[in-house]
This record gives sequence, structure tokens and C-alpha cells, in this order.
Amino acid sequence: MDDRHVALLTTFFAALSKGDTGTIERCYHPDVSFGDPLFQELQGRDRVMARWRLLLATGSGMVVTYRDLAASSSAGSGHWIARYTLTTTGREVVNEVKAFFRFEDGLIVRHHDDFDFRHWSKMALGRPAGPLLGWTPVFRKTIRDHAHQALNEFQLS
Repeated sequence: MDDRHVALLTTFFAALSKGDTGTIERCYHPDVSFGDPLFQELQGRDRVMARWRLLLATGSGMVVTYRDLAASSSAGSGHWIARYTLTTTGREVVNEVKAFFRFEDGLIVRHHDDFDFRHWSKMALGRPAGPLLGWTPVFRKTIRDHAHQALNEFQLS
């Protein structure tokens, strides 16, 4: 265990649970990359941070809990749960996420979140759209394209 990197992950998730984007940003390397089933791949601190700001802006009443943080000198992992109401649909979401990290220069240089896209889309979009959209590749692409469009518009505002 690398206590320094466990402390970094603890700082990151504590900041996320408070919506403290300034502290989240300070945990990331300038060349950070981020991936998850919705956005797939984002490059650079500005783009990754826009994603967190968008999530915090569109997730009303977000409550974040985390556990099982572990880290070595080069990599880390943790489990976190986000509970929120998606403001665009008014639907409640409880998203369980497994997070993986790589470190460089004492900061997070790679962050990958993994969650069940189909389960998330069912909660976020409801029936019948959620299960359908979360299952088929064409509609998954539609959701992802919409997410990237929202992120682009959010960055411009």
C-alpha cells in the first residue's frame, strides 16, 4: 500500500462528495485521461473537469459515498456510489462505480470508471427507453453522442 496515493484518492472522493471541483482538479495531472461507459474517453484536465462540473450540475441532490480505496506506487482503485436525481429526466439514479487509477508525479494521470451502462440507463431514462437504449449499440451511441454534445455546450457556457 502506498499511503500517499491512498490519501490522494481519499482527498479526491471527499472533494467529489462535497462537490468541491477545485480540490478534484488539484488531484489530477494536467495530462489526465478519463474513461467511463458513458463518455468513453476524455483527454486533458480541462475536458475531464468539465465532465465533473457537468455531472455535478445535472445531478440534483447528489450524494457520493466511497469505500475500499487501495493504491500502490503506480495504480489504485476504489468503489463509489453516486445517488442523485438527473435534472434532465427527473429520475432518481443510484450508480455503483468501480474506479481505477494510475499515478504520475503524485497525481492521478489516468482515471477509469466502470459501471453497468444498461442498469444506469434504465434508472436515468426509465422504461421503455432505458432498457432499450442501454442494450443496443446504436442507441448506446445515441446516448453517448448526446452526453458529448451536452459536455461541449457546457464547456462553452
